[in-house]
Amino acid sequence: QVQLVESGGGLVQPGGSLRLSCAASGSIFSVNAMGWYRQAPGKQRELVAANTWSGTVADYPDSVKGRFTISRDNGKNTVYLQMDSLKPEDTAVYYCAVAQGSSFWHRLLNGRPDYWGQGTQVTVSS
Repeated sequence: QVQLVESGGGLVQPGGSLRLSCAASGSIFSVNAMGWYRQAPGKQRELVAANTWSGTVADYPDSVKGRFTISRDNGKNTVYLQMDSLKPEDTAVYYCAVAQGSSFWHRLLNGRPDYWGQGTQVTVSS
């Protein structure tokens, strides 16, 4: 089992920045990749960023490209999502996700990770 604890969400004005963190614990030796999804009210959950423990980074969707950056600290088993130039349309619940084992990258990128975090609310509003 892998446990995920997210932090860093909150209320920010348009143009502002936030950094989300997701710390993994438990059977972390088996984790191959981590990522971030988001889900706005009435919309499907979408991938915003993902990377592997070895350094591969998925292409960012156009909606966040150039504004969001994923990074990780292997020593702390933590993945971060730096969000800059935030827009009201970035408002959503952000979920950390972890994939391991067979086809981990394909599954992470296609909404089928092995574990989800509890989610953290990000609200961009003036």
